[in-house]
Amino acid sequence: MEFQVHGSRAVQSALFAALAAVPGCRPAEAGEFTRRAVENGRLDLTQAEAILDLVSAETDAQRRLALQQYDGRLAELYENWRARLIRAAGWIEAGIDFADEDIPPGAVAQSRQELGAVLKEIEMHLDDHRRGEILREGFNVAVIGPPNAGKSSLINAIANRDVAIVSEQPGTTRDVLEVRLDLGGYPVILADTAGLRESGDAVEREGVRRAQARAEAADLRLYVIDGAAKDGVLGRLRAGDILVQNKADIAVHEKDQGMWVSAKTGEGLSELIARISERVAERLSIGESPVLTRARHRQNLEQARILLQAATKPEEPELTAEDLRLALRAVGRITGRVDLDELLDVVFRDFCIGK
Repeated sequence: MEFQVHGSRAVQSALFAALAAVPGCRPAEAGEFTRRAVENGRLDLTQAEAILDLVSAETDAQRRLALQQYDGRLAELYENWRARLIRAAGWIEAGIDFADEDIPPGAVAQSRQELGAVLKEIEMHLDDHRRGEILREGFNVAVIGPPNAGKSSLINAIANRDVAIVSEQPGTTRDVLEVRLDLGGYPVILADTAGLRESGDAVEREGVRRAQARAEAADLRLYVIDGAAKDGVLGRLRAGDILVQNKADIAVHEKDQGMWVSAKTGEGLSELIARISERVAERLSIGESPVLTRARHRQNLEQARILLQAATKPEEPELTAEDLRLALRAVGRITGRVDLDELLDVVFRDFCIGK
């Protein structure tokens, strides 16, 4: 049953009070309906996570990623690996438990080859530069540079609102300030940082330390300098940084190196935003192939990778079988399917043992 009522708090409170008086009626717990769907086999864990991602999506790219995962593409990939591992494990288990039976020649060797193929696919899946996770959480752009270069003004101009305090006094920004933006459909976290310089002020030194730490962890760095008074501060510029020369409206020398902008007049601002968007799209663009979206997935696949590396090495079948059991458990934890009894199903379905 569905109720459609006016949205005022008074009406909602009256409705909830009336429903609470009905025997057996109670408010649903957070995520209860999705959890029931998982428990009853209607959804797997990756699809349940996709529902949360879809509800929380702030950009079109996040929405598309959540829908791709909800459609089951990620689960299909993991279930394909799991099915192939189960079949390979079945042959190896059969060779151990039914050594006197007629096991097809080369079955164990073929199983090891299949393990190697799955291992290679998992390694390729893991080598994705964290695209899916960054897309979910946001692409971090650190705005760094010396004091009074106009970093805070530039962030305010890009965000089109007052995010950071702007002052002519050096060292005004002491902590990392963040603003979340939608650039070209991608989530971007723009971080304003303290000006990089030596300081006798303990608080400012801590701000500089945090700025440097944020710059190291960022997915992209905008190195902003005063284009009207360039004084050899490019020593901190690194490969991959976008050099931004601010104050283009009052520059007195040739506009040659880097991107020239004016946070005051807006000159060059659209070009800078386009450059950032281009870099973000290059890093985060996803195709039809599903990508990792959570640290939980990555941790389990890393564990499975290590175990499969051990299982593909020439060793006793019992050790290989144990590594496979643990690898299957790791992969199964991602979708919520951990049922090692399927090994026995494969043994008796495919081998016709004991007839």
